[in-house]
Amino acid sequence: MHQGGEGIYTGGSTPRANKHVRNMIIEASWIAIRTDPVMQNYYKSHAGKNGKAVIFKVGRKLLSKIMAVIKTEIPCSSGVIY
Repeated sequence: MHQGGEGIYTGGSTPRANKHVRNMIIEASWIAIRTDPVMQNYYKSHAGKNGKAVIFKVGRKLLSKIMAVIKTEIPCSSGVIY
């Protein structure tokens, strides 16, 4: 994560990341775009772009949702934006 001025840059997945966890997040992203309306809309909004790159973006969004559930201790529900 880099912060400068008013912008915050959070880097993507790197090859140094745990590959097993990364693979699980990607697989969960495929499930999320089939079941969660918010993730479906996000995936469709990036239609026409590199599919693998979009799945990484969905995975990043899914990780944000997971972190929000962990921090707030509120159960996750489908269709809710965190």
